[in-house]
Parts: sequence; structure tokens; C-alpha cells
Amino acid sequence: MVKRSAIVCIIICCLASGCSKSYKMAIFGTAETAQVCSFGEMIEYLRSQELAELESVEHWYGNGGPGLKITTAHYEVFTTLLEPLTLRRVPPFMEAAYRGYNGQLSTPVQAATRSVIYLFADREQWEDFTWDFAGEQARLFCRIKAGAYYHNGACVTYNIGPNRTFSALGHEGWHQFNSRHFEFRLPSWLDEGVAMFFEAYGNEEGELRFEPSENDYRLDALAKTLENGKMIPLKELIGMSPGEVLATDAAEPVMAFYSQSYALLRFMREGLYGTMLDDYLRLLQDGLEGNWPIDRVSGEIARDRNKLRTILWNRIVGRVLFENYIGADFDRIQEEYLTFCRRIVRQ
Repeated sequence: MVKRSAIVCIIICCLASGCSKSYKMAIFGTAETAQVCSFGEMIEYLRSQELAELESVEHWYGNGGPGLKITTAHYEVFTTLLEPLTLRRVPPFMEAAYRGYNGQLSTPVQAATRSVIYLFADREQWEDFTWDFAGEQARLFCRIKAGAYYHNGACVTYNIGPNRTFSALGHEGWHQFNSRHFEFRLPSWLDEGVAMFFEAYGNEEGELRFEPSENDYRLDALAKTLENGKMIPLKELIGMSPGEVLATDAAEPVMAFYSQSYALLRFMREGLYGTMLDDYLRLLQDGLEGNWPIDRVSGEIARDRNKLRTILWNRIVGRVLFENYIGADFDRIQEEYLTFCRRIVRQ
């Protein structure tokens, strides 16, 4: 059974300070002790681990100072972090995420170049980088209390604790994946819904797996939304965007949008005995290939990532796609969806 991310087998013992700091770790069934207090020593440590997914590790000198560049088959990770426990997990985690993203498609993609990730040791470094990197969007990103963002082709995060850091990488990594490889950008309910599939992870027989059904954070939020009677009607949900709900500056609409989008994507994959799964896969595959049944103007916006994904575009395309691939009988689907939501929060 896949274990919940909160109980991934990781133990840290800090026995002393400075260069004698010792990390005792148990990851994927292997226990050992490492002493690391410089980037040079971290390079030697990572090389000694013989990680199958690690292609190379070397020094990196960014604007904020020294760090490491970790290279895997599909990623280049630039980091200032000096935590062996975390960095040892980066290569297997990101490659597992890449396989998981491809697993959403009927025909997997083959990346021609590696995706870029920045992982900073603390928020101060993250904010300094963001102000240089994100331009006009920097002010918005710096309002993120604890997490990550995807911008200009890169995922940018910082250390917010081992489990939360990797959950953020898994989530933002999906946005990066579909932005790089899909012909059409995705409406928000679809984009965010799939991204939340990669927030909960664990290990099964030594292999890292993602398990959406173990995402307690989203399930708890969904349960509260149901209990409070604040469920967003399905017709509205499929036309909403994160910007709309964030603009309300209220916690309940944000919680409802994300938890319901998460539940809607699970409903499409798991609900009604899996009868919608083929439609779900076709929806994503057609987005990958640019074959959605949308009008010319909507198609131009979907293709051109330099054009804003407007509220109007989101509303039009979100509904068109849902009606064409899932169904237009909203009363019936709404009831089936609500029944599914109640079931998954009680499991």
C-alpha cells in the first residue's frame, strides 16, 4: 500500500553543531549517516550515493552566491540548500514526477531539453531571486506565504520543510510540464486539478509513487466546504480561475475552488466505476496535440502563452471542454459529483 506523505520514512538526528552536524536518514529502505557542511562536501556525498536518477552534480554560482547544479534525465535543479536528506531525494522525486505527468497522457511525450528548477535554502534567497527573475509578477509571487511558483519556464521554490517542499515541487512541476509540452494551455479547473494529484506521495516497495487519494490537505478542505454548505456549483467551478477567488481575499472561496477542482479531476478518473476515464485521457491528449473543439480566437489564446489567460477565456473554454468531453447534463453530473465528494471525504 502507498503510505501517506506525512509518514514517509525519514528520520533526522542532529547530534552536534557546525561541521559535526550529522543526519541519520532512512530513505527508501536505506539507512546511513552523512556529515555535510560545504557545497564541495555535498557534491562528494551525492556522488557517493549512486542514485540511479542522478546524472551529475557540480558547483553553481548564481546571483545569490554559491550553490549546486543537480542534473537528471529530465531536470536541471539549481539549489543553495545544504541538507543531504532533502537533496538526496530530489533526483528520484523529480523523475518519478515526470513519469507521473506522462502517466496522465495516452501517448507520453519525449522532452528534447531538461526543465529548470530553482530550490533555495530559505525565503530570503527565494524573494531576492524572484524580484530579479519575475519582473512585474514578482510582487504577486512574493505574496505566497509558503510555497512555489512556475514562471518563465522555471519552477521556483524554497525549503519549507521536506514534505511541503516536495508537494510544492510536484504541483508546480505539472504546470511546467504542460506549459512546455501541450499545444494548448489548460483552463484553470483542469490545470489546478491535475497539479494537486502530485502533492501527496509515498513509497511502495522502494519506489516513489503519487497517490491523489491520500491528499489529506485537499480532502480536509473539501470536507469543510461540504459541511459549511459552501460548495461551488459545477457550472461555475469549470469557469473559475485562481485569480478570481484570490481577489476576494477570503479563505473559503479559495479553499472551495482548489478542493473541488481536485475532487472533480478524481471524479473524472475514478467516478461512476471509471466510465469517464477514457474521456479524461482524450481531453488531455487533445490538449497536448491541439485538437480541442474550440473557436479560432480561443484557440489562438490557448496556443500563445504570451497572451493572458483571461477570465472570459477561462469561462468559455472551461465549459466548452467539459460539455464536449464529460457531458452537458449539469443537473445529473452535479448530483453524481456531489455523491462522489461525500464518499471520498468519508473513506
